[in-house]
Amino acid sequence: MPKNWWTALALLLSLGALTACGGAGSADSRSAAEDPRPLVLTTFTVLADMARTIAGGHMRVESITKIGAEIHGYEPTPSDLVNAQEADLILDNGLGLERWFERFVASVPAPHAVLSEGVEPVNIRSGDYEGKPNPHAWMSPLAAKTYVDNTVKALSRLDPAHAADFRANGESYKAELDQVMADLTGAFKEPRSSRALVTCEGAFSYLARDAGLQEAFLWPVNSDAEGTPHQIKNAIGFVQQHKAPSVFCESTVNPSAMEQVAAATGARLVKPLYVDSLSAAGGPVPTHLDLIRHDIDMIKEGLAP
Repeated sequence: MPKNWWTALALLLSLGALTACGGAGSADSRSAAEDPRPLVLTTFTVLADMARTIAGGHMRVESITKIGAEIHGYEPTPSDLVNAQEADLILDNGLGLERWFERFVASVPAPHAVLSEGVEPVNIRSGDYEGKPNPHAWMSPLAAKTYVDNTVKALSRLDPAHAADFRANGESYKAELDQVMADLTGAFKEPRSSRALVTCEGAFSYLARDAGLQEAFLWPVNSDAEGTPHQIKNAIGFVQQHKAPSVFCESTVNPSAMEQVAAATGARLVKPLYVDSLSAAGGPVPTHLDLIRHDIDMIKEGLAP
């Protein structure tokens, strides 16, 4: 991110702080006065849902990025940084997911916790990110239990008086993840003509590992180089070799490249899968658990014999 952008942001932050100290007050200061609970910010909506569930109403939990946002290359706005000055805790994913976050959090006084800490990473096998950890560990019901434990610890440090509630909510959450894992194992237990999971972004490495599926993708991590002719050619070859009946694409990316793969191979394009963002409350994946269940169902249907 350009240095002068951050300089401008710092200036706007100073102006915002001065405004907040004025008699009228800012919208955020009014919000804090109306709701005195500790404010927890997360980098994206999936983590916000997880933290909100574990907090159990004892904290205000908000996501910096909004529903439908592309989180990898997100550029924080001045209002994001101004709002973050009021945060009591910031939760991020880690594993290189939020490329914008390091500089963002450096200018925010609140402590922060990395929710993927302790997860055994699956490394990316190709592209510019080869050898680096795949950041999408929340897609694994097993790895997500580590996220829950880290969230419980972070919230308990912030608000020890309600630590017992956080632990109880965390245990309930992990019990649901165990059920999701059982459903995942059962969904792909029977033999099928193809166990090849082909997606736009390589965001399903952890889920594919848990399910015993063979994963392929167009690009490893959402970036500027999405859907190149070389990527499309490789995906077509993989689909043909493994006789994949369907290919898949995610809600936050353009499916046009995968449409070319489907047209060239005769595979059915199944979309959308959800990874980086929840849907709105009335949509198909308003929670993290709904997101994983939805994707399991879509993949199971797409790979059915």
